[in-house]
Amino acid sequence: MSEEKIDGIDYFVDLQPETDDFLGEALAGLALPQKSIPPKFFYDAAGSKIFDQICEAPEYYVTRTEIALMEDIQAELNALVAPGSIAVEYGCGSSLKIRALLSALPDPAEYLAIDISRTHLINTVKEIAADYPNIRVGAICADFSDALEWPEQASLENAPRLAFFPGSTIGNQTPEEAVQFLARVRHMVGDEGYLLIGVDLKKDVDILNRAYNDAAGYTANFNLNLLHRMKRELGAQLDVSNFAHDAFYNEAAGRIEMHLISQRDQSVELGGQSFSFKKGESIHTENSYKYSIADFEDLARQSGFEALKSWTDADNLFSIHYMRAV
Repeated sequence: MSEEKIDGIDYFVDLQPETDDFLGEALAGLALPQKSIPPKFFYDAAGSKIFDQICEAPEYYVTRTEIALMEDIQAELNALVAPGSIAVEYGCGSSLKIRALLSALPDPAEYLAIDISRTHLINTVKEIAADYPNIRVGAICADFSDALEWPEQASLENAPRLAFFPGSTIGNQTPEEAVQFLARVRHMVGDEGYLLIGVDLKKDVDILNRAYNDAAGYTANFNLNLLHRMKRELGAQLDVSNFAHDAFYNEAAGRIEMHLISQRDQSVELGGQSFSFKKGESIHTENSYKYSIADFEDLARQSGFEALKSWTDADNLFSIHYMRAV
């Protein structure tokens, strides 16, 4: 761990998170009976650019619905959250969301951002610090899914801590993983802490399937870019055209699944190993769990959070939950 002075912000703590082992995790995943590669490897520069396109697709309701909902509930958040709170954002995504939150809070004392990408993190907090000069701004470069301790550089007085986890990112974890993660968030915010979290809702299956199979093909490109990245960075010997994107709602599991389907019998060479595919066999690349309001409140309760208020958009597509530590 190291503390650095970064111009424009109050403090920067680098926990020097381990660099993801793309090759090692790809080799391990392809050796499984159900081949899989973790979705965190979607986000190279090309993948991040494609994801921005997905967020603009008419079928993909998540981002625009959450941002609109954040704007709609600003007055209620102002009344609910104590003045002088510290907002702790897990993962620096769209700055529109944290700006909506900071603008809603009554005299927030501090903004603390946590993200694994050092460059992205520094750029985000510098922009926030410039636009909100009356707020202390700090950052921790870390894997936010790890167990973290409150940094001594942050405000240690009895200011309420509000964890902010937008984007329905919680849905990329299994329910068991989500319980464990939220328990770590509960530890971070302490006994007097709070949580504001975005959660995608269960809904008509056609809406879900269209959201992950947009007509412009952005999600397909996003999924297939994982194979392009394996070729570029890992030297994988494969023909991307021999795979096709597939995404569907698994009703029994309550989740969207994304797969790359082999279009023929073939072999993929990676890291000196060969992996055989039968036609129709897949690489499982992502899950996105969907919840009812009650189901998510039950899950959060297992992690030490009690529901205080929840909001949904008019079409009941997406939800935001305000919870307190118990």
